[in-house]
Amino acid sequence: MEVPSPSPPSLLLLLLFLISSPSTSMALLSPQGVNSEVQALMAIKNLLKDPHGVLKNWDKDSVDPCSWTTVTCSPDKLVTGLEAPSQSLSGMLSPLIGNLTNLQNVLLQNNNITGPIPAEIGKLSKLTTLDLSSNHLYGGIPTTVGHLESLQYLRLNNNTLSGPFPSASANLSQLVFLDLSYNNLSGPIPGSLARTFNIVGNPLICGANTEKDCYGTAPMPMSYNLNSSQGALPPAKSKSHKFAIAFGSATGCISFLFLAVGFVFWWKHRRNRQILFDVDDQHMENVSLGNVKRFQFRELQSATDNFSSKNILGKGGFGYVYRGQFPDGTLVAVKRLKDGNAAGGEAQFQTEVEMISLALHRNLLRLYGFCMTATERLLVYPYMSNGSVASRLKAKPPLDWATRKRIALGAGRGLLYLHEQCDPKIIHRDVKAANILLDDFCEAIVGDFGLAKLLDHRDSHVTTAVRGTVGHIAPEYLSTGQSSDKTDVFGFGILLLELITGQTALEFGKAANQKGAMLDWVKKMHQEKKLDVLVDKGLKGGYDRIELEEMVQVALLCTQYLPGHRPKMSEVVRMLEGDGLAERWEASQRADSHKFKAVELSGPR
Repeated sequence: MEVPSPSPPSLLLLLLFLISSPSTSMALLSPQGVNSEVQALMAIKNLLKDPHGVLKNWDKDSVDPCSWTTVTCSPDKLVTGLEAPSQSLSGMLSPLIGNLTNLQNVLLQNNNITGPIPAEIGKLSKLTTLDLSSNHLYGGIPTTVGHLESLQYLRLNNNTLSGPFPSASANLSQLVFLDLSYNNLSGPIPGSLARTFNIVGNPLICGANTEKDCYGTAPMPMSYNLNSSQGALPPAKSKSHKFAIAFGSATGCISFLFLAVGFVFWWKHRRNRQILFDVDDQHMENVSLGNVKRFQFRELQSATDNFSSKNILGKGGFGYVYRGQFPDGTLVAVKRLKDGNAAGGEAQFQTEVEMISLALHRNLLRLYGFCMTATERLLVYPYMSNGSVASRLKAKPPLDWATRKRIALGAGRGLLYLHEQCDPKIIHRDVKAANILLDDFCEAIVGDFGLAKLLDHRDSHVTTAVRGTVGHIAPEYLSTGQSSDKTDVFGFGILLLELITGQTALEFGKAANQKGAMLDWVKKMHQEKKLDVLVDKGLKGGYDRIELEEMVQVALLCTQYLPGHRPKMSEVVRMLEGDGLAERWEASQRADSHKFKAVELSGPR
């Protein structure tokens, strides 16, 4: 029996259905209906060994890879990030990575990946960050790297790469950070590198006598072109040349006198006006430090309308944050650090700013620039349109449950990077809802990291001063002033409770059924199996009870009294992703039961 072919109206309806389907709206489907990005990702998985199972939910039959761990997508459902650092991955990197043409970030550092770097990586024209450092890659750096016109951050250090120095890297106009240290590269060094670069540890390039030229911040290229052959004048023109010199000298002297008189009048007039720029603005050239811009104070003063109170976005222990707008329309957030004239050298501040600027992760607030004068210290960040989690929890309509889960996971990944993947390690010391910002797509962006370290360096006797917010401070930090990564884990646990309850720890206790601190109340409700009482009423039951139970368990594990009992952020992220929570929770419950038995046996004291 012959089956009739679909009529044109039927084909049109089918096409409209596919276009309107959210899961396939922008997926790169082949004529056979196969997502080419899924094919490329599965090829990458098949060549890698995954001992921790971080890629276990990658499914070749899926049409939407955006729910896969370590994969990040744009709002259009296109793969823009592949981030699996420090996961003990081994094997080789598949050449099909070149088919992920929308990739912007590839973070595979601190693994055991071997083999050559695929030349196909040069197809990733949108790539801005490539970090393959601390692996076992060998062979040459492919010349196709020179095609990555959008690349800003390149780290291939601590591998066994060999061959000539990649001269193509000199063509990457957007590159601000380059680290090729500790390989076996050879050949001449290109005339220009990234503004911040490091190529030490390549014996054939950097010998003992030339190592000082193999790292640092490259100076801006000079535009002068001096040619000694142009210095001699023809004899026939010498007389007219002397006359020109004499005339020019006389004119110059007269001009100088006019300028001097004009300057005196201007100076007297200026003394009678209110001085707007009252800071020492010396040495404020518009130069860059590493991959951040150094602003003049008057630029930020103008952008914020002279730091008008109308432009205040928030305030905290570090100072005020102002909304600013540059003449080209760019919106920024300007953090004006208090005690800007405190003791502390310019070099130390620059070093700390450089350290913060090199912490690059999609869930960390990128440092856009800074300003430093004799009395002022200011930091410039991109403006976050959705504000902070704390302000968003109070707004209407309330954040839905899926968004809250995504915020928790994003903030966890940002802290994981600071603790275990960033060099040097950064401890936040004030993890709370007010310091987790939300971008245009409500993705979590961790802000204010590194500021405690940056401020404390100004005065050696406050390096253990408690910086944080009541309700979020870990007990050991409050009693001793000594912070660690487990201090941040405690604060992250409180952040999870804030996402669940819709209240900040400081606001907690206003309701009649809320007694004591937030953490104690949550423990009590959990023991009594009254989790529904915890949940933000604005959700109106729109949450998964099993997921609620799991998030409460993760929060309670993070907020255990002894820091040694708390999980690391890498473990926290895995538990939020659904891996290892049951085992960890069961182990903690066994430990608690043994502790209670020991107390009962010891009797009252």
